[in-house]
Amino acid sequence: MAEQRITTTELLTDFKVLCFDVYGTLVDWESGILKALQPMLEKSGKSDLDPKQTLATCHKVSSAAQRESPGLAYSELLTTIHPKICQTFGLQEPTEQESKAFGASVGQFEAFPDSVSALKQLSKRYKLVVLSNVDNASFAATNAGPLEGFKFDAVFTAQDIGSYKPDLRNFEYMLKEVKSRWGFEKEQVLSTAQSQFHDHHPAREMGMDSAWIYRPDAIMGNRDDPVYRWKFDTLQELATLADSEGGI
Repeated sequence: MAEQRITTTELLTDFKVLCFDVYGTLVDWESGILKALQPMLEKSGKSDLDPKQTLATCHKVSSAAQRESPGLAYSELLTTIHPKICQTFGLQEPTEQESKAFGASVGQFEAFPDSVSALKQLSKRYKLVVLSNVDNASFAATNAGPLEGFKFDAVFTAQDIGSYKPDLRNFEYMLKEVKSRWGFEKEQVLSTAQSQFHDHHPAREMGMDSAWIYRPDAIMGNRDDPVYRWKFDTLQELATLADSEGGI
């Protein structure tokens, strides 16, 4: 994998806003999706599917659906693609209720162990905003549950914007809001995310810097040409470095 690291002299503490992807960065999207598929595996009498193949297929199918139906709420989009995913792996055809349960599972996905504590640490230094492909109801469930009610400074979802990342409209929307609310320019906003496909490459197209929360063994959103300014295995590592730079 050929990594392209953007090299400049700025420090993490030069930024004023951290713009977070949530699912894959703060919340374990991959484990959540695999768990949400388990009922259909059991119903179909099959053992666990190969995780890498399953996640790669989910990424391909969901990305295509997001392009085709940019105005569809994410939970509804998952409900729509559930039968296709099941068909791809030779599982029984799901009932309408089973597909709805799959779509509604997003709000139950577990947070990574470091997420909440790192967010609290980072909130002492930065404005923290969400730029997520999820719908408002699903994010509200995630925030109230797995993220323990953490108070972000702003939340921007695909449902609000009417398109899904990696569409640059999502980043334009976020940057416009950040400028309007706090007067910060894009050079002061750090895209903080796991997915190269959804976040890092479009952020670079926008002229933004990014911190790659690599999450070792993650599959979703990988590319063969990753770009980033900083790379961390966990969000806690970013928080620790920021405090070190800031003298805390």
